[in-house]
Amino acid sequence: MGYAGGTAANPTYKQMGDHTETLEIDFDSRLISFEDIVRLFWNSHNPARGTYKGRQYLSLFLYRDEEEKDVLLSVRASLSEQIEGNIGTELQPFTSFTCAEQRHQKYYLKRYPKAWELLQQYYGTEQALVDSTLVARLNSFVKGYGTLASLKEEINTWEIHEKDELLRLVRELKW
Repeated sequence: MGYAGGTAANPTYKQMGDHTETLEIDFDSRLISFEDIVRLFWNSHNPARGTYKGRQYLSLFLYRDEEEKDVLLSVRASLSEQIEGNIGTELQPFTSFTCAEQRHQKYYLKRYPKAWELLQQYYGTEQALVDSTLVARLNSFVKGYGTLASLKEEINTWEIHEKDELLRLVRELKW
């Protein structure tokens, strides 16, 4: 979680300037396409509504190159026909991303101090914790998206050597 899309230097939650709260997503194009991510983005909120309480919560998608821009424009045109309305999402070239302050990272999961403490011990640093796919999934879980059973199934599909260790960690979490 962080801030992007604006020109103000060093944005913070209290002094965001012209930036928008955003997510920066790292993805493996062998597992999911950019187009699939774009469709997930537009299907996860009302795309015909341009602003959500002003610039801070603006529907915004930042692209990194012309290929991504072309995909965005194509999917937007298709979606616009389906909903018979304008897509209010702003499209801009990516320039920079500033991570939000630590208190804003994994906000929902931090409401479970015993689980958070165990995760901190496992990951060792705040940055490793914030960057963790598992921690992102757990943050979604405590917000009400998905189940622990589905998370465990997903972990079993991950092509990583620490799979068994992560499954053990999930079993040990106290809510």
